[in-house]
Amino acid sequence: MKSKKKLIIAIAGTLLYAIGMNVFIVPLGLYSGGFMGLGQLIRTLLVNYCHINPGNIDIAGIVYYIINIPLFILAYKKLGKPFFWSSIICVTSMTVFLTLVQSPAEPLIDDILTSALIGGMISGAGTALTLINGGSGGGQDILGMYLTGINPEFSVGKIGIMVNIVVLGCCALLYDISIVIYSLIFSVIYSIATDKLHSQNITTQVLIFTHKEDAVVSFIHDMHHSATLWRGIGAYSKNKVSIVFTVISKYEANLLKKKLEQVEPNAFAIFGDNVSVFGNYEKHLLPK
Repeated sequence: MKSKKKLIIAIAGTLLYAIGMNVFIVPLGLYSGGFMGLGQLIRTLLVNYCHINPGNIDIAGIVYYIINIPLFILAYKKLGKPFFWSSIICVTSMTVFLTLVQSPAEPLIDDILTSALIGGMISGAGTALTLINGGSGGGQDILGMYLTGINPEFSVGKIGIMVNIVVLGCCALLYDISIVIYSLIFSVIYSIATDKLHSQNITTQVLIFTHKEDAVVSFIHDMHHSATLWRGIGAYSKNKVSIVFTVISKYEANLLKKKLEQVEPNAFAIFGDNVSVFGNYEKHLLPK
């Protein structure tokens, strides 16, 4: 039941992405960058140069689905079958939404910068919602998840920016530079929104002062992380206490807080976000 709920929320994230794109970005003739931007470029070439007339249907989503097939194979081999199947479902739903959500004939907002910012925030939030719930919008999401698992310095948003540079560089050769600039603004805002909301990207250090160290450490091990134990003495009470130190993602930190409330409501814990980690640390981008 829980997995079905997560899948529904992940699909809702793809709808949010499609709304941000088709309602705010496409009417302005902007490009998203990334693999979706590549799909848009191929769409433009097919329509303008190959004279394929799809009518009112935007085939960019269909093209995007086709170029995701090699990444589906990568997800199946490297990221696990559950993530593979959720990616198939989410990319399929995204393709459907991108095809069905109609773009307005005229931009809803006259100011192109405002539209780029709003579209970036909405689409980025949608992608983050999909990733948080174990799904993927495909493209750089799958590639970013894979590379981040290899090197914690990577993030889905950073991978997106790197891919965007390549795609928007192609746009610079084909279109007016203003289109490229505003498309780049959209892409950067999109990537920032994705990283800020995708809490698996945020590394958190945790100090827990507890009298039930076995239960706390056991739960940390269940999240596939290790911990360090210290022995402390309260400066005022002089009571002995165990100090558990670990580094996890912000998403996992929220799970740990809920567990602490269950096993020891009086435990004292310190959580610090955005710490720099070097060495033997495994970043988990998929919910365990």
